[in-house]
Order: sequence, then structure tokens, then C-alpha cells
Amino acid sequence: MLIAKEKRRTNIAEYILYLWQVEDLLRALNFNPDQIGKTLVARFDVDDDTRLEIYDWYKNLSSMMEKERVTKSGHLQFILNLIDDLNQFHIQLLQSGKDPQYPALFQLAKPVINEFKQKSTDKDEHDIRLAFQALYSIILLRLQKKEILPSTQTAIDHISRMMGHLSARYLQHEKGTFEF
Repeated sequence: MLIAKEKRRTNIAEYILYLWQVEDLLRALNFNPDQIGKTLVARFDVDDDTRLEIYDWYKNLSSMMEKERVTKSGHLQFILNLIDDLNQFHIQLLQSGKDPQYPALFQLAKPVINEFKQKSTDKDEHDIRLAFQALYSIILLRLQKKEILPSTQTAIDHISRMMGHLSARYLQHEKGTFEF
């Protein structure tokens, strides 16, 4: 909860990737309240009220995942909606011409996204969701301590730069400091 709040405030892409990790952690713990407390909540050095708030946050996410039937795979609807919002913003950013740097970043990332799309089981996804899937794939590889080839890292760097820029603009737009 504390990490999620900070990421939501500072970097929307990192926030989404973090929530995907939390979903996977909850699955790995089989949504067991005791394990959530021992494994996820206990690592925070906070007062008891904050600890309870954090525990409730994890439990609420668990309940949402159960209600939305994403306990085995998939993502919570509010996260998917946020990704769709980012995609709409991405389209507006490309079409508006208000940020000449973003289309250039997208053109560098597009071949990588297309390549990932060819390997994906869901070929109908939009570019932003595919970009998130590619970034999350790398996170999982790193967590598994698997080798990431330099060419793969270079390709992912293009997506990271594009998503970082998109995230920054999106937050500026939310705050009213960037308009189309």
C-alpha cells in the first residue's frame, strides 16, 4: 500500500507493474491471510495502525481478485482500465503533436512491441498493454535470475524510455500541467 501509493503519485507505469507483482505474490501465497501478514506486511517497519491498514489493503486486493476470478491468472479490472486509459492518452499524444519527443520514442519501441506481439498468445492487444507485458516479462526473468541477453536489454530499454516518458506526461496531464 505504501509503495503503491508512492508509485501511483510518481510513475503510473511502475505503479501498474508493481500491482501486477502484488497480484502474483498474493497468488503465490494462495491468498492465505497468515502468509500475507508474515510475508508481505511484516517487512514494513511501521506503527500498528499503519500495519493494519497495509494488511487490509492486501486483503482487499485478494477479495477483489477472488470476486473478479483472477486468482489463477489475469489482472484486476481497475488495472486493465488504467492501462486502457494510458493507451488512449498514448494515442492522443501521438496525434496531437504537442510532444515531438514522444513519437520518436514510440518509433524506437514499436519494432520491439511488434516482435513481442508476434510471440504473444494475445495478438489483439494494443501497444501499451503489450509494452507492459514485455516489461513485466523482464521483471520475471530478473526475479528468476535468468540471463537477459544484451540485445534483449537494449530492446527493452526502448520500451522503458517510451513508457517512462508516457507516464510522466500522463501524470502531468492529471495534474493539469500538460494539455493537448
